Amino acid sequence: MTARTVGLVGTGVIGAGWAVRALARSHNVVAWDPGDGAEDRLKAAVARAWPSAVRLGLFPGADRARLRWASGPEEVAACADWVQESAPEDEPLKRSLLRRLDASADAATVIASSSSGLLPSRLADGLAHPERLLVGHPFNPVYLLPLVEVVPGEATAARAVAAAVAHYDDLVMHPLLVRREVEGYLSDRLQEALWRENLHLVNDGIATTAELDDSIVYGPGLRWAAMGTNLTFHLAGGEGGMRHMLGQFGPALKLPWTRLEAPEMSGELVEALAAGCDEQADGQSIAELERRRDDCLLAVMRALRPAGVGAGRLIAEREARILAASAATEAEPWMPGDEIEAPLALYAATVAPDWIDYNGHMTEWAYLAVFGWASDALFRYLGVDEAYRRGGRSYYTVETHINHRREASLDQRLRVTTQVLGSDAKRLHIFHAMYRDAGPHQGADTPGGAGTQHHAETHRDRELLCTGEQMLLHVDTAAGRAAPLVPGPVANAVAAVTAAHASMPAPQHARVRMALGPKN
Repeated sequence: MTARTVGLVGTGVIGAGWAVRALARSHNVVAWDPGDGAEDRLKAAVARAWPSAVRLGLFPGADRARLRWASGPEEVAACADWVQESAPEDEPLKRSLLRRLDASADAATVIASSSSGLLPSRLADGLAHPERLLVGHPFNPVYLLPLVEVVPGEATAARAVAAAVAHYDDLVMHPLLVRREVEGYLSDRLQEALWRENLHLVNDGIATTAELDDSIVYGPGLRWAAMGTNLTFHLAGGEGGMRHMLGQFGPALKLPWTRLEAPEMSGELVEALAAGCDEQADGQSIAELERRRDDCLLAVMRALRPAGVGAGRLIAEREARILAASAATEAEPWMPGDEIEAPLALYAATVAPDWIDYNGHMTEWAYLAVFGWASDALFRYLGVDEAYRRGGRSYYTVETHINHRREASLDQRLRVTTQVLGSDAKRLHIFHAMYRDAGPHQGADTPGGAGTQHHAETHRDRELLCTGEQMLLHVDTAAGRAAPLVPGPVANAVAAVTAAHASMPAPQHARVRMALGPKN
């Protein structure tokens, strides 16, 4: 989807999360909230969360300046392509607000409520267009967690459901359709059962909040990042799977282990819960805890990326979409007759917090990662994209030489130029040069691959930080061995770039080997 306008009504924790998610996708956001100082609080919340969004990956054109404040819900509804209501979980309040949105939005515009448990059929009662109302229930922090439950009501049209799935997929989320309207939907009902038991264990003096959190953090929580309760218990049954597990452990379900009815929320219980959490926080502010939470979530999601499961699958999907969007908007694949830069300037990035080592500088693996993204940008320029790889052909790196010249620090902008030193039917010899970019901001510099640049530009006044020389082999991925380029667009692009760069002087650090020189 191209850039659209996402309308947000209600800008608390959830509404602000939606704002960051949409802005990171490079959409425009128009927002409103009746609270005093709400506009300033929203901008501050977006600013706090933006570093996490950068680390997750920004799409080309992503910019916090795309956020605009509206005068009321009617203005939001009138100018938005999608409306997301995130008011407090108060049914009369939501219904009143939804009626105002319904009266002002185009009839084709879908209105989604961020409700965490209310029935969409009740929310839609009294609307002129109940067929366009549904629930889109996200999870905090919305800008990182990909799950969103899509809950249609009795009057919700199939068109609105399809539009919701497409909208949330465009935000690189996992839209989970709740097929039957039920209070609390799916995830919150499961969380509520755990929460009620948590309350009883604290209320009965059996465990502290820290002990109960540890029982999840060090155990099932690690499993839940990749598989849910059902598949986990299926594995517990060994080769017999769930049937064997139920046969062995099913009788235990009749034991009085749990008490799903919540205890009375007495003053003593509230104080025990609050004091326990204060002790766990150990003086850390909410903002500090949010940053730690975001760091941990990003680490877990990225750890799952190689396995391609759960949120890790969407991390990989986000990276692929960002690269595709960058290539499509700023670095069009080479076509016969196109002028070819010498060197090519196809990739830019900003040094992210998790690229920094204990010395406060960009760590070694991050240099290699940047050069890897620069190679991917080159591949797309040459036409080696997803479709080409699905055809069973790709380039694999077989040798890399990195030469470090200067240090890079947090938030510094980097730009990479690429020179093709030579090629033949099976080999591609390239040379990347990484510069500290002190010039004006151009594009969306992100560590995830966005922010490409494809126009002539001098790097004479930019400080060289690092160089990376690579030899790549063209391979038949099914056979697992080197294979010659097949005559066609990719072979033509490789030949054209090689010819355009043939007259360039050899880089100073190319074709050198590591050795100890004579002692002075």
